Amino acid sequence: MDLPLPEPDGIKDLVSYRLHVLANLSARWAEARYQQRFGLKLLEWRAMALLGGYSPQSLNELARGAGLEKSYASRTVAGLIERNLVASTPDDRDGRGKRFALTRSGKALYRRVFEDAVERSEAWLSVLTRDERAALMGMLARLTEQARALEAKEANAP
Repeated sequence: MDLPLPEPDGIKDLVSYRLHVLANLSARWAEARYQQRFGLKLLEWRAMALLGGYSPQSLNELARGAGLEKSYASRTVAGLIERNLVASTPDDRDGRGKRFALTRSGKALYRRVFEDAVERSEAWLSVLTRDERAALMGMLARLTEQARALEAKEANAP
């Protein structure tokens, strides 16, 4: 039987606020670490991570996956292309569009940063038991699914 949660006294008691604080802490830590160790901004790493795992992608796919506006994604990708970490090819599905993928040097950097990201994730989760980690991942998946459903419901409301 689930026990009811106490009524929130203020914003700090809301799950959305606590997730926001946690996400900001994670982003600040990642930004400083990746800039110092690899010369990458957090948005650059997010774009590279998406391309490293799901390549090639269009600019729209990258923007959507990274949760960015298309203009931010475009500037980020342009910077990665200048540094020879990403290459573009014409998009066969869209004559005006382009598809993006990591270059050889981009793939090498991706592997190094991904290893570091796994290390960072392990350090973060080290306070949890194996069962708590599995439970957390399951809860995060369910909360993400619920957030998407609520967003869609809100968007379709009259």
